Parts: sequence; structure tokens; C-alpha cells
Amino acid sequence: MSSLIKSLLRSIGVVLVVTFATFALMYGNAPGIAQSVLGLSASPESIQQKIMQLGLDRPLLVQYWNWIAGVVTGDLGRSYYTSESVSKALSNRVPVTLTLVLMTLGLTAIFSVLLGVFAAVKGGWIDRVVQWLSVLGTAVPGYVIAIVLVFAFAVMWRLFPATGYVPPHRNLTQWFMSLVLPVSALLIGAVAGVATQIRSAMLDMLDRDFVRTLRARGIDERLVLFRHVLRNAAAPGLTALSLTMIALLGGAVFIELVFALPGMGQLANASAQISDVPMVMGTVLVTIVLVLATNLLADIGVALLNPKSRS
Repeated sequence: MSSLIKSLLRSIGVVLVVTFATFALMYGNAPGIAQSVLGLSASPESIQQKIMQLGLDRPLLVQYWNWIAGVVTGDLGRSYYTSESVSKALSNRVPVTLTLVLMTLGLTAIFSVLLGVFAAVKGGWIDRVVQWLSVLGTAVPGYVIAIVLVFAFAVMWRLFPATGYVPPHRNLTQWFMSLVLPVSALLIGAVAGVATQIRSAMLDMLDRDFVRTLRARGIDERLVLFRHVLRNAAAPGLTALSLTMIALLGGAVFIELVFALPGMGQLANASAQISDVPMVMGTVLVTIVLVLATNLLADIGVALLNPKSRS
């Protein structure tokens, strides 16, 4: 319990440090922000008026405190350009990104365990496939894989839509079809990394003395592998999976651009280009919270799988 409280306190500290650093960088150029909102032809008088209207003339700490106070109450501000509520914009965008990431993560866990276990136990061509995937996932960026998939399965064979997103409540089949290629583009690299970690952890566990003892006692090989070896090898795999979740949040930005998905990554990219600071701060905050929540859940999972890590 004490370690969990410490992790929560560290997470709050990280949120404050990162958001303040981002806030200082984004809000440090008040005239530039005002001119970006008004346009290049804006006069110095109108720029100064816009600075005062947006509250950018106040001390930085005061601005940050007001922003934090709004975050606590669920008010993340409004867009400088459209006056749309940041909270409302994120509520429409975050589910798309989370669906993409979580669907990829779930498939990554399934395929990585299967490939990692079979590669460690059987070796042969399965082991070579895992190692080949590891090289491919490391060497080839996700957006390159996405472009190849679009050309092959959307342009040449026209099996899936090349771009666009259909909400699940509108048409479940079209929603699924619109996510097949984006998920596949993220999945190849994700499976490559996690499967390699599970394979290595499995090989290490298979050489342990307790495995030889279990086999010598005549215990069924499947029980040895899945109840004892895989459980002990699951902690490194879970850590790799949590890091993959973080990487997927970053990779989703490019994938959403390639497939024109209305997700958080696309919103962050568009907002940064036009200096829509409240939108950028909102996406940064959500991303940090998701990363920290992932790390916290991974720590809890590792502690449950390996009691020695709790101390």
C-alpha cells in the first residue's frame, strides 16, 4: 500500500513538472500567440489587445495556477480559434485514439505470448519468424508499414477503406473495417518487440533448476510451461507491454495522419501547427495521464506476478 501511495505521489509530481514545463514553453511567447490567432497582418495595437483578452499579460505562475484550477474542475479552456471547449474536443477524440491503441495492445499481448512461447519451446522456423519480425519492427517505421498496407489492401485489392473513420454506433461493421489497416500498421512493430522479450524470458526460465525438477517429477509439460514458466516470465513481458503502450500513443499520431482518423494525435498535430495552446495543453495532459496510468498498472501487475518486487 505504501509503495502504491508513493507511486501516486510521484505521478502527481511528474504531471505538475511536465505540464508546467510545457506551459512555460507554449505561453512564453505571448505576442507570437496573439499574432498567430489574429494573422500576420494584425497591427501592434490589436496584438496587445488580444494578449490582454487572452490573459497572457499576467505572470506565468498566475496563468498556470488558473489553468490547474480549471483542470481540477474539468475545465481545460477553449480553443483560441474555434472557441470550442477543449474538454469537449478531447471527449470526441480520445476514444478514437484509445480504441486504436487498446485494440492493438490486446492483439499484441495475444500474438506476442503465442509467438514468444512457441519460439522459445519449439525453435525452428517460428523462432526465425520472431527474430525477423523484431528486425522488421525496429528498422521500418510504422507509417511506412501503413503506406504499404494502404497501397496493397486499399488501392490494389480494395479490401479495406484507405482513410476515414466510422463510429461504432453508426455502423459496427464499417467501424471494424476502418480500423483493420491502422491497427495492423501498429501491430507489426508492437508484436515484434514484446514477442522477443517473452521469448528471451521464457528461454531464461526454461534453464532454471525448478523447471528441471518439475519435469523430473513427471508433471505434464503444458502445466510446466503455462503455470510455472510463463507466469515467471510474464513480469518482463508485462513491462515490455507497458512500454509498448507508451510507444503506441506516440505512433498513433502518425497513423492517424496517414489514415485520416479523427483522434487525439491528429488534434495535437493540427493544434501545434496553429499555436492553439489550450488544445495542445489538453492533449499533453491526457497523454501524460495515460502514460502514468499505464506505468502504475504495470507496476501493480508485476507486483502481483512477482511478490519479491513489492519490497
